Amino acid sequence: MNRWTSETYRKNAAYVPALGAAVLELLNPQPGEQILDLGCGEGSLTERIVAAGASVVGVDVSEEMVAGARARGLDARVMDAVRLPFDGEFDAVFSNAALHWVRDHDAMLAGVYRALKPGGRVVAEFGGHGNIAAIQVAIRSVLARRRWNTNIHRFYATPEEYAARLESHGFRVMQIDLIPRPTPLPTGMRGWLETFERATLDEIPPAERESFIVEVEDLLREEVCDAAGNWTAHYVRLRFRSCKPNP
Repeated sequence: MNRWTSETYRKNAAYVPALGAAVLELLNPQPGEQILDLGCGEGSLTERIVAAGASVVGVDVSEEMVAGARARGLDARVMDAVRLPFDGEFDAVFSNAALHWVRDHDAMLAGVYRALKPGGRVVAEFGGHGNIAAIQVAIRSVLARRRWNTNIHRFYATPEEYAARLESHGFRVMQIDLIPRPTPLPTGMRGWLETFERATLDEIPPAERESFIVEVEDLLREEVCDAAGNWTAHYVRLRFRSCKPNP
């Protein structure tokens, strides 16, 4: 479970929704459409879909993030992506930078398929194969060296793998691409770790957390930090558009 707050997210990761313009354009929301935003976070992109004239329900597993979305006046609900209760209610399901956290994609996709009206579409972007590979290796190396066991989960699929999974749930895949996106980190590797590895840090003894961060930074510095001290995360995104066929 992710333990970040909307305040931490805005401080260290505001670039995530800011980089969602392309997937939002692919969604192309229309006035009057009913759209489900899956993993809506604090609602930055949800708000833009509403501004296009659509009626949007945002769901997220984080109570803190949902509170942030509700503060924007959005219909946001605390909900697990693998337990969607909707049935034939939405013209589209949208998601940005969230699905790699989902543990059971088969359960999620079954729920998304059920939630859509016939002919409805799914447009999403999340971490793809090779995403933040150097950061992942550094974190796992430090954890292994210190013999700490933490429950790290992320799902980074190839286009071929995920297209096959979508099709196995009845979707027709219209577009699926892997997109490299090196991204500057405004608060450095420390800010990234304190946001996206919050769950890992919480499982490490408090007295050891600072040394863990420093050791990960030291392992990564030569590869992803320039001479001026600017850090870059080598993101790779999987972006797709698929639909629930009409009967």
